[in-house]
Amino acid sequence: MRPWKITLILSSIVLLAEPRGASTNKIVAKAKPAAGEDWPVWGGKNRNFIVNASGLADSWPAAGPKKLWSRPLGDGYSAIAEEGGILYTAFRRGSKDVVTTLDAATGKTRWEYEYENPFTNAFSEKVGPGPYAMPQVIGDRVVTASSTGKIHSLDKNTGRPVWSHDLYGEFGGTNLEYGYSCHGLPYKDTLIYLSGGRGTGAVAFRQKDGAVVWKALEFTNSHSSPLLINVDGQPQVVALAANTVFGFNPDNGALLWTHEHQTNYGLAVSTPVWAPGNLLFVASAYGTGARVLQLNQSGGKTTVKELWYDRHLQLHIGTAIQRDGYVYFSRGYDGPVFMNAVELKTGKVAWQDRGFAKAQLLYADGKFILADQDGTLALCKASPEKFEVLSKASVLQSIAWTPPTLVGTHLYVRDRKTIEAFDLGR
Repeated sequence: MRPWKITLILSSIVLLAEPRGASTNKIVAKAKPAAGEDWPVWGGKNRNFIVNASGLADSWPAAGPKKLWSRPLGDGYSAIAEEGGILYTAFRRGSKDVVTTLDAATGKTRWEYEYENPFTNAFSEKVGPGPYAMPQVIGDRVVTASSTGKIHSLDKNTGRPVWSHDLYGEFGGTNLEYGYSCHGLPYKDTLIYLSGGRGTGAVAFRQKDGAVVWKALEFTNSHSSPLLINVDGQPQVVALAANTVFGFNPDNGALLWTHEHQTNYGLAVSTPVWAPGNLLFVASAYGTGARVLQLNQSGGKTTVKELWYDRHLQLHIGTAIQRDGYVYFSRGYDGPVFMNAVELKTGKVAWQDRGFAKAQLLYADGKFILADQDGTLALCKASPEKFEVLSKASVLQSIAWTPPTLVGTHLYVRDRKTIEAFDLGR
């Protein structure tokens, strides 16, 4: 690694480094954070896209909610993490991936870390080269994954690299031609990544130094991110892979149960949803559809019962939100797309609405915030009885596949060209 060059400029410190490429770091005064819980990891604090927030307006002006700032950002689909008034995301600059931090109040860059990561998506005529995964804030680190399965753990204050791993090269991970997009799962002092491969399907790295704590399992990996659940008192990690959904012990990687869920092309993308009653909702597109499994555990043994399966309930890249016995998501892939509510225990579709393109969702203050791939942002109310659009506006363009991030009343969104901040407060 090349030595660091530190230059002092008045009240700011600029660090210039060139580990594995070039890294430019700018440290400025800390922004005043928005009131509300931070969004450090994929899906927010609880990894479920449900936010503890209040004070959201019940409607917006026709032009949309109040815009706080907007600025150009490079290509990519990486979501936006937030902690203490600092935003973390990633984008593409030529053949390099760039991890960046921004002042949440102004959008100004604080530091960047870039590294060579040439990649071409197998569907490059429509889909860019990434990055696809969100940098996650874990302790004093920001950790991200590239489209080629490279993991980087950086000092969150400076962007200085601390450790890295190559899931393909070191662990024989599944080479995903549409780009690696898994978000590592923090557990105790480890960070669990899905890799694929023989005996290395899942790998737990020590957060501090990247040391391998354990590696286990054999499966063909896909694009979904693992989820920590509790089954009758036992912590389990649930993972949606190319052909199966399964649970394993987060302390050692031991397989606890498995259930078939085959997805054409191995393109299972959405994160599983865990609901009261030990109900696990998993869904993918490409003709596969959705199912709900009921898990029960006694004496360390888990039993799995499939309550229903419906191949028509396809979930492609979007988030799914569970509330009061129902799951809400944007259903469809290559054809008509519907917002719908599905009863978790039965699979019964309560309603469907065709007003939006494929969409990402989050839930806060009794409302759904919807961001569709055409760039429409909407404020909605949804219950098992009806779906109501309170306000909507066109705010983005390109293929806007990135899920929105909400901190207090401040919303952060991006497409493949721009990142924007809005105030959704009353």
